[in-house]
Amino acid sequence: MLLVRDELRRSVTPGEHAISVGVFDGVHGGHRTLIRRMLDEGKARGLTGGVVTFHPHPISVLRPGTPVAYLESLERRVELIKEVGAEFVSVLQFTSELQQVSAADFTRLLVEEARMRLLVVGEDFRLGRGGEGTTDRLAEIGEEQGFEVIPVPLYHDDDDAERVSSTRIRGALAEGRMEDVARLLGRPFAVRGPVLQGAQRGRTIGFPTLNIGISADRALPPNGVYVSRAHHGGRTYMAATNIGTNPTFVDGDQRHFETYLLDFEGDLYGQIVTVEVLHRLRDELKFDGVDALVEQMNRDIVATREWFA
Repeated sequence: MLLVRDELRRSVTPGEHAISVGVFDGVHGGHRTLIRRMLDEGKARGLTGGVVTFHPHPISVLRPGTPVAYLESLERRVELIKEVGAEFVSVLQFTSELQQVSAADFTRLLVEEARMRLLVVGEDFRLGRGGEGTTDRLAEIGEEQGFEVIPVPLYHDDDDAERVSSTRIRGALAEGRMEDVARLLGRPFAVRGPVLQGAQRGRTIGFPTLNIGISADRALPPNGVYVSRAHHGGRTYMAATNIGTNPTFVDGDQRHFETYLLDFEGDLYGQIVTVEVLHRLRDELKFDGVDALVEQMNRDIVATREWFA
């Protein structure tokens, strides 16, 4: 628990606090609604609002070997939470030791090290060993330790009967339903990474692409070609992105994220580029030769322009 105490002491701002706790993967509409409620309730009580989150995802510790695909990188998750208005974000390493901590012991840490006076969480939230810290139990603990608990109703998108959740967004992403992903996230799905040196096949056929470096634990849409929008250096470009294994040239299963910027000339190697994946055009295909590939890529560019138009 020493690491938890150290992180809280390092990251928490001075004063008494309202706090929300969770993984917040994706920082989707439900997460933002919860954080805003925490900030509003805290402000009404003269408290500064902050967020405590966990990394890696608890499921990777609770069920060792379970692959976890994150909707956002940890760095971007922290940025998005702060954009909502949180004064601080404490990232706690989720370990087998932390897994065994009771709800009462964990909240005592927040009271002692973060001066928590208000805890705002979703109504289905559970904390502590075995998930014993339901909102009712946390309210009991709060009476003993000196903090208030406010459970927030689950968030639904417009008139949608099904609640917004990271699991639901991953499901839509896995099917390439990018418009649904954007609606549930509250923004387009995006990746951000450095432009890496690739095989440079695109240059030889007239379509130089940016090979974006992405960590292996990022959730991605299925292999295919997508209408995209790229951001770099304060400028925005229409783009077409191929996610896949380049089966026309390579016989393997290593996935790549390659983006072609329309109406752009230049070299961005080593630069950080953000690419929003907006709409699925087609599956990734294996072509009989370069001529057939180029012909299809030209059709993809036309379709991309038409989508933006």
